[in-house]
Parts: sequence; structure tokens; C-alpha cells
Amino acid sequence: MKILITGAAGFIGANLCEYMLKKGHIVIGLDNFATGHAYNLNDLNKHPNFSFMEGDIRSLETCLKVTQNADYVLHQAALGSVPRSLKDPITSNEVNVNGFLNMLEASKQNQIKRFVYAASSSTYGDSKALPKVEENIGKPLSPYAITKYVNELYAEIYSNTYGLETIGLRYFNVFGRKQDPNGAYAAVIPKFVGLFLKGDSPVINGDGTFSRDFTYIDNVIQMNELAMSTSNLEAINQVYNTAVGDRISIGEIAEFIREGLSEFDPRIRQIEIIKGPNRAGDIPHSQASIKKAKNLLNYKPTHNFSKGLKESLTWYYNNLKQ
Repeated sequence: MKILITGAAGFIGANLCEYMLKKGHIVIGLDNFATGHAYNLNDLNKHPNFSFMEGDIRSLETCLKVTQNADYVLHQAALGSVPRSLKDPITSNEVNVNGFLNMLEASKQNQIKRFVYAASSSTYGDSKALPKVEENIGKPLSPYAITKYVNELYAEIYSNTYGLETIGLRYFNVFGRKQDPNGAYAAVIPKFVGLFLKGDSPVINGDGTFSRDFTYIDNVIQMNELAMSTSNLEAINQVYNTAVGDRISIGEIAEFIREGLSEFDPRIRQIEIIKGPNRAGDIPHSQASIKKAKNLLNYKPTHNFSKGLKESLTWYYNNLKQ
């Protein structure tokens, strides 16, 4: 298959590119390096079945060009981060809504077989129900959450009105190899890992009791592959939680990371974990129901949190140690 992966230089996109190439597919990558990194493409660029285009999804012309020879689209390109969207809602909307619509329109015009896209657990908003079930959402709590919900609405319109097959994957706090520990909007696990390895104390937002359904990258890759390849007609034009169906507190995560890295460097065990103020736009708890993905896509997560964290810490220690 010829697969276009947007956001190819990012954490999830680069892992998807690598996996699909190993499976024998032809992969086209698109990225504008706003949050992705050129070094994530170093090995990919050596592969004969990989081609890359530097471009921005905010340009319809770019989207039309890059989808021209593709069979499937795995759309990962977006401006992530709730805090980023609170600071700059305009740019988040331009990329996540206008850019998404450009990709849908280009996929429709170039007769893409199926459009699989990264949705977000932030869509559940202020819903307090646990576990989160796809059909029951609350009001969004950030501009980022609004943009990701709008993606789902546009995808549904393009499915119902134009016949474009779409599947949305609501990612729940994805972590794993290649995830960037640096920058103002780094995700919590790589950020904590990077600080511990430098000998610095991580700061938890709040008292550490907030919990999340942390999902290892290999589970996310599996969901993308299943969404792209399923022949179950009932499974198409749906949105799925992409998670493991469990949750762990941020305080516990910090302690697990400290303990895990101490196996490599015993000095890390002495580093203090600091607690700070709560962060605007954060929900207290998040946990997914994965029944729908299991029933319709035959999803079988291969990594629980502890297995995924162990693999991640080994990768980070080997790649980040000074």
C-alpha cells in the first residue's frame, strides 16, 4: 500500500513510518517541522520505499500534492498541548481545524481509500464519567479540545456527504521511544525522564493525584494499522478510544520513573519530586473504555503501563544519557 503519514517527523508519525516500512508498504511523509524533528527522519530517509515532502497542512495546494499518489492517509499532523492552545488559540485552530479540513478535502479529491486521523481524549472535556465511552462526551475545557472535536464533526460530514471512509482514534496520553523530552510543551513522561537524567527535580502539577490512561506507542501503532486495514463495514466511519483501559496517577508515575532510572544510575533515587500548582485546562482523571475497539477492530493491547515504561526508560537512557 502507499500510505501518506502526516506529522512524519513527530513522535507518533516517525514510529508509524518506521513500522509501515518494516511491513513492506510504500510510505510518504509530510511535516513542516513546527514540532517534529529532522533527526527522526535520518533512518527513514535511507529506506528505498520512503519519500518525504516538507510542507504545511495549512496549504490546500500542499495537501492536494502529497495525497495525489497515496492509497491511505494516517493523519497525525497537529499542534498538540492544552497549554499551547490556551496561550495561542489562533494558531492551534489554523493548524488543527483549517489544516485538518484541507487534508479531508484533498483526500476526497484524490480518492483516498481511507482517512485515519488522530483524535484526542481531550474531547471528553468536563465529563466526569469513568471509564470514558466514545458516545458520551462533555463540554471541552480548552481551545485544543475544541479543535479535536471539530475534527470528528468534519470527518463525519465527509463520510456521510462525500463517502470518504474515515476512522478517528482518540489518543489517551501516548508515550514511548522518540518522544521529545525538551521544549515548553513536552509530555509529562519524557519531561520527567529528561529532568531525572540531568539530576534535576521534576515538578508535578497539583498534588499528584490526577490520573491518566497512559498508552504505549506500540498500542497506538496497532490501532492505526487495524483502522487502516479493517474490512468490517461496521467499524468504518467511527471514532475509537486508543488506550489500555487503565489509569495511573501523575505522582505514581514520577516515582516509577525515578525507581526505573535508578536501575541505570543509583544517584537518581535521591532526587526529590516537587509538587506545584494545578495547570489550567487539566481534567482530574481520565480512563478509557476500549470495548468498542476490541469488538469492532479486534484490538488487543500488547503493552500495559509497566511494560511500556520499562521499554521507554531503556530507550531514553541509551539515547539521552550524557
